[in-house]
Amino acid sequence: MKKNLSTTLSALAMTALVSIALLSGCSGTASKPEASDTENTSASADVNETLAGDSAGMGEKDSQGGKLKVMASFYPMYDFAVKIGGDKAEVIDMVPAGTEPHDWEPAAMDIKDLEEADVFVYSGAGIEHWVKDVLASLQNKKLVSVEASEGLTLLAGHEEEDGEAEEDDHGQYDPHVWLSPINAKKEMENIKNAFVKADPDNQDYYESNYQTYSVRFDELDQKYKDTLSALPNKDIVVSHEAFGYLCNAYGLNQVGIEGLSPDSEPDPARMAEIIDFVRANNVRVIFFEELVSPKVAETVAKETGAATQVLNPLEGLSDEELKSGADYFSVMEDNLKQLEAALK
Repeated sequence: MKKNLSTTLSALAMTALVSIALLSGCSGTASKPEASDTENTSASADVNETLAGDSAGMGEKDSQGGKLKVMASFYPMYDFAVKIGGDKAEVIDMVPAGTEPHDWEPAAMDIKDLEEADVFVYSGAGIEHWVKDVLASLQNKKLVSVEASEGLTLLAGHEEEDGEAEEDDHGQYDPHVWLSPINAKKEMENIKNAFVKADPDNQDYYESNYQTYSVRFDELDQKYKDTLSALPNKDIVVSHEAFGYLCNAYGLNQVGIEGLSPDSEPDPARMAEIIDFVRANNVRVIFFEELVSPKVAETVAKETGAATQVLNPLEGLSDEELKSGADYFSVMEDNLKQLEAALK
């Protein structure tokens, strides 16, 4: 996986060198390289200032309609950035709709977009295992990058996962911090602060948007507390162990068939252990997620007589969900309904 990313970054570097060579020699004259660079900068200021690493661009906005150009690493970061940026930001979700983000890596076009961006939003805690290498490769000195999970208390993950924990946090922590509404509120606050840094002239606008959604996070948190505290059962069996922060916040017990990575495969001993747990605790619903195969959850359900149901970890939405207007709040409301029905 890292080899693929390194190859992409190396290819981009080589492309840049070839482009510089072509630009220097394309006129067929004996002009000095400095003069040619100046002409190119005049022709397309935004792109070339970025590629040249011009540090004077802090706070400048994208030339397209005066909006900030914002790159978001995957869906919840995109949704939060859209809510803060409103009509003053153009936000791009780097991970395509319907794509599971854990093993996704940026392509050459994504790197190019980052070179031209004003703000880069990522969650951190190891889910975007590619961020450190990509940020180190960029020449875009005006880019304001924000690790939205900064300041949050992280849950321990599985340090042995992929053998990369010490290097880039991948597997060291549970990265699914946004599934606690209070954590999500903090992530949005960090994103708002990055917008203000990149575009201080519109600070009041971004602050106002944050305050609007801050209230909604608080209301959602209270609704989860009121609903789940009254239910007699507290055990949820999930195919993907993504709900640790949610369970910690509301007194639930998560039992994961698979680990933090949704494409891991449980061994037969783990499957037997889960089946025994479901039977012993009268668990009626096995939860799976939309972007990953339900096969494992269905196997447990078949063996125990339980039903299966979607519990959405909000790692990405489908095209259908996006077209229907779904967002963080609507999906979390749906999740609460599913939990309530399963735990009655």
